[in-house]
Amino acid sequence: MFKKIIKGSRKHSKSDSTDASSRPPRSGNTGSDLNPNLVVNHASRPGQGAPPSTNSSSPMVPPPMSAVEPLPLLRDTPVSERQNLFMRKLQICCFLFDFTDVLKSAREKEIKRQTLLELVDYIQSGSGKITEICQEEMIKMVGINIFRSLPPASHENTGQGASDPEEEEPYLDPTWPHLQIVYELLLRYVVSSDTDTKVAKKYIDHSFILKLLDLFDSEDPREREFLKTILHRIYGKFMVHRPFIRKAINNIFYRFIYETERHSGTGELLEILGSIINGFALPMKEEHKLFLVRALIPLHKPKPIAMYHQQLSYCIIQFVEKDYKLADTVIRGLLKYWPLTNCQKEVLFLGELEEVLEATQFAEFQRCMVPLFRQIARCLNSLHFQETAAICGIHLFSHF
Repeated sequence: MFKKIIKGSRKHSKSDSTDASSRPPRSGNTGSDLNPNLVVNHASRPGQGAPPSTNSSSPMVPPPMSAVEPLPLLRDTPVSERQNLFMRKLQICCFLFDFTDVLKSAREKEIKRQTLLELVDYIQSGSGKITEICQEEMIKMVGINIFRSLPPASHENTGQGASDPEEEEPYLDPTWPHLQIVYELLLRYVVSSDTDTKVAKKYIDHSFILKLLDLFDSEDPREREFLKTILHRIYGKFMVHRPFIRKAINNIFYRFIYETERHSGTGELLEILGSIINGFALPMKEEHKLFLVRALIPLHKPKPIAMYHQQLSYCIIQFVEKDYKLADTVIRGLLKYWPLTNCQKEVLFLGELEEVLEATQFAEFQRCMVPLFRQIARCLNSLHFQETAAICGIHLFSHF
């Protein structure tokens, strides 16, 4: 009888242990039963199923605001309450307005504008260290404002064929009064010495950078100028993102060259690359040489090259000055894409060729001089007076 009792108790304990292993572990040593409706939230936010901890120094995300109302100034608020007020101001800045009607929601628009200006001043002045959750919410607010569907190009609106980009009137985004300040806020956050890249890279990640690059196709030159400065600063500060940024720009160029032949921000992207190329270490990596051959030289192919030729030519010359052995590759690349019927484009090529030859060593010149002289001869026989004047005006071979 005793043996049967022992045997039964062993089976019972085994069943209990099996049930326990299938349950989630208890949190802490409270000894209370687990809440079956437990909700797991993001690690940086307090759980919904439990009251916020009174000992936590991190502010909570305040409940969403239903309307845009003015809030107290950050500088007039006690330091202990500033972070929560900061996030409430971020919520105001998440409201989007229709700028096609100037009078619509004029009061709310002005409250948001003043709030954005105050946030820029707060970040720039370094008045207080911004907690991680505040940084996350701020980058979310920036994304809500700037990441949007760009309006169709002017030729798409009319249904007509694409016109010459040089002849088009620049498009000015009506939301710029708010967009400009949002971009300024992002820029101040990136360049701030208080911004820890280990924390910031969680939010300024690859997805954020790709969306930022998509905006370079904006037809508003003011927006592209801000984007150029911000992306350049991100490249300089976040070393971990550098290869990804270069590859993403490559992909934009490939699509522009071989598919669309239309992109508003090619010149701005090349300006960034000009600075990047200038910082390339020697000996130059094979990856960078491939970028020259596969992306930069083929950029001579699209018809609207005049829109970005100055920036492209600067990038090309940077490569030749850093590694003179690349001169033959560059000159043969120019000859490959030499225009046959576009005289204005041919004048641009001649000007770039002169700059390349000035940085070319004699040994490299000898390798490509036969096809080069043939092309120059064809230009001399051209009836277009600008070409002839350009060739007569430059001394292509005076230094050899």
